[in-house]
Amino acid sequence: MKNLWWQTLGTGNCHLVLLHGWGLNADVWHGVQEELASQFTLHLVDLPGFGRSHDFPAMSLDEMATTVLQHAPQKAIWLGWSLGGLVASQIALTHPARVQALVTVASSPCFCAHDEWPGIRQEVLASFQQQLSEDFQRTVERFLALQTMGTETARQDARTLKQKVLSLPMPEVEVLNGGLEILKTADLREPLAALTMPHLRIYGYLDGLVPRKVVPLLDERWPQSESIVMAKAAHAPFISHPDAFCAVLTTLRQRLA
Repeated sequence: MKNLWWQTLGTGNCHLVLLHGWGLNADVWHGVQEELASQFTLHLVDLPGFGRSHDFPAMSLDEMATTVLQHAPQKAIWLGWSLGGLVASQIALTHPARVQALVTVASSPCFCAHDEWPGIRQEVLASFQQQLSEDFQRTVERFLALQTMGTETARQDARTLKQKVLSLPMPEVEVLNGGLEILKTADLREPLAALTMPHLRIYGYLDGLVPRKVVPLLDERWPQSESIVMAKAAHAPFISHPDAFCAVLTTLRQRLA
């Protein structure tokens, strides 16, 4: 029997599900979980194949979304960081009645650069996939370092992320490759334009993986959504700026009440 690791904290009347990014696990939310659990009923999840949900094989985006949804409350705010943002977005598309609001953090509906679309170059992701098979741990550590680059607390933030990865069993190479494949191929730009629930996008101004150039492009494509750019944050704003991050979510909860 495959078990999805799921932890529920707090007793607020509004449910908030947090989905982590590639290579990591729910422990990345450690710095904000106490504050958020005082405001929400908080659900922490290790995505299938990652962290304590290591029994699962590599999955497609739809399979991952379906697996996570099976364990979820009937209605919640879904918040996804990076790769988790794609999973939360997929759930909003396929089961809108289950999503009170969609929040994506340092995420993109299309992570790969295309023509006029800013993102990660195809060859960079392909190179990560190749390096995973050669030097698994170093490749993951390099990716984590990229996520905090440029912030005032970059070294400490990178150490925090690394600690969260290494404290639990590493995901299998196939699972990491499957995640990179989702980042390389997913493109939800058109489908997400049709969302009707509240949709909040949080970005880091210094993010090297999701360039801030995507913000005005999506503001135009998705006028029903709202964007916030955190000035001194990079790819992990909840680690570098936990108080500001929690304040944004508290404001959202008040608006939804």
